[in-house]
Amino acid sequence: MLILLVDQVLKFWIKTNMAIAEQFPMISDWFYIHFIENEGMAYGLKFGGEFGKIALTLFRLVAVVIGFFYMKKLVREKYHTGLLICGALILAGAAGNLIDSMFYGLIFSASTRYEVAQFLPEGGGYGTFLHGNVVDMLYFPLFDGTLPSWVPFWGGEHFIFFRPVFNIADAAISVGVIAILLFQKRFLVKKTEETHPTVETGAIVDDRQQVM
Repeated sequence: MLILLVDQVLKFWIKTNMAIAEQFPMISDWFYIHFIENEGMAYGLKFGGEFGKIALTLFRLVAVVIGFFYMKKLVREKYHTGLLICGALILAGAAGNLIDSMFYGLIFSASTRYEVAQFLPEGGGYGTFLHGNVVDMLYFPLFDGTLPSWVPFWGGEHFIFFRPVFNIADAAISVGVIAILLFQKRFLVKKTEETHPTVETGAIVDDRQQVM
């Protein structure tokens, strides 16, 4: 719930305070808040045009519902806390982008390079149900320069790392998935109940025994 809240609060602020492609630095020249929107998957990837967008939104909805019940199962069966945390990150990230896709087209006017979006505009939103765009804003150009000429294929070309712009939801999904892959041997086990030896009640104790 905390990840979902932070994700949506930041997106709401970005949407109602910034125009498309507007940016400002957060830390030096390697971390910016840079507002873009995407119609598809995480990190700006797209899938299959208009039909693909609806299919992707419905897929997110099904994934979130299944993920919620699967998380309940993992908690009930007492799986490793690390797995539960990673699962919660993935579920929160999927839900965050799902909210954008389902409702942002209804509740916001369009964001452009020259106009900031309005919340609940009089003429209605920029899209219909399931046709909202996902808001992205986290941009980390850790390296921005020209590659050395000896680099195969791209030598001498301008190169930016890390180029994709993403959001809190994307980051939560990525961290959750990577952590599960790295620690799967530790995470994918159930907790076992500890057993302790018991003393039989009513047993006769010999008072002649002494502790040496």
